[in-house]
Amino acid sequence: MSSENLWHYDKVQIGQEGPEVNVAITNDNISEYADICQNYDPRYTYSSSNTKLTAMPSMALSYAPLLRWEIAKQNGFIAYEDSQTMRKQTPFAKCEVKWQNPVISGDTIRSTRKVHDKYERRGSKFVTFEVASYNQNNLPVSTYYYTCIFEYSKGQRTQREFTESPAFQNPFPPVSSTTEKLNLDHLAPGSNMLPIAISESEEIILRHNDFRLAGGKRDSNIHVDEEFAKNNIFGTAVNSGPATLSYNAQMLERNFNIENIYNGGSLLMRAITPVNAGDRINISGTLKEVSTSNNITTYTGRISGENHLGDLVCLSDFIVSV
Repeated sequence: MSSENLWHYDKVQIGQEGPEVNVAITNDNISEYADICQNYDPRYTYSSSNTKLTAMPSMALSYAPLLRWEIAKQNGFIAYEDSQTMRKQTPFAKCEVKWQNPVISGDTIRSTRKVHDKYERRGSKFVTFEVASYNQNNLPVSTYYYTCIFEYSKGQRTQREFTESPAFQNPFPPVSSTTEKLNLDHLAPGSNMLPIAISESEEIILRHNDFRLAGGKRDSNIHVDEEFAKNNIFGTAVNSGPATLSYNAQMLERNFNIENIYNGGSLLMRAITPVNAGDRINISGTLKEVSTSNNITTYTGRISGENHLGDLVCLSDFIVSV
């Protein structure tokens, strides 16, 4: 019997809070994050004409990190990831991000975190966390709801057989003032969005793991520790859910102006199949509904990602208003 006060599912209570965190946003960390996400849009590169960078929307999960082990600690428990006797991962299941205001270099972002919900479905047990963030003027900038699998009903998945992957490529050509975007004047339900493709690699997975603006680096998890990963649900090391989410959010940037994403946009991504190093992910999207009210047009749609084997990796629903 373990003497550790483990934060298992039955000990998780809605409303349990973690510490507040403050993070300074700089041109350097905005550029580094974009580079790790394979986003080569020049708006994330410092230049004489671009001296105050705006953060990628998905950077919300880095400047306001989840830190679930800190939530456990603040409530007198030890998270599974930190256990000495029953260590295991509580992997990503889905995440919904809602954006309220842009984040730019020079901002200081304060974030709060707490348990938002817990539920059981098909024999598995899930916990959803709410992380809210505010700038130095106390304006809300983003809120996200991050769901982890605390206990899963089935055994670990069968490890995928090795297959040759395409050569690494940039996700899409560098964005310039003439780069094609969606023509909003001719969109209708069923219209296709402009696709992108992402090449995942071991280097990128490691860089995502090492990029920490708060909470410290985690040297052992299912993303970078193959031996630990073998004893968890996926049976092998995989990329992180926030990494895949960043690719889906980048898909929105490819099609809509970032100002519209930050002004009440949202993205709900569900993980379907793990992404491994060497995978080539093709991301496409379709508009489901276009509606106009009070001179504001709202676009809702579905984004899907498939790996080079044709496996569905993720499904996302989005809302962008213009």
